[in-house]
Amino acid sequence: MVQTVTDAHPADPIAQRLRDLGFVSGEPVRLVARGPLGGDPLLIQIGSTRFALRKTEAARVDVSVDGVA
Repeated sequence: MVQTVTDAHPADPIAQRLRDLGFVSGEPVRLVARGPLGGDPLLIQIGSTRFALRKTEAARVDVSVDGVA
């Protein structure tokens, strides 16, 4: 579940775009697949929409794991 999207620097356009795309607090998120050898891109699903994100972009999204306190 998305906790927050953190800006890497003031007025971070990538963080703002992630929020605009639906990466908002409380939204369920799922890692669907990783690139070759665990690298870029990451295939992330929010609702029924899938996004390919670089690790540097995905690092802006803070998540919690279900069942972990």
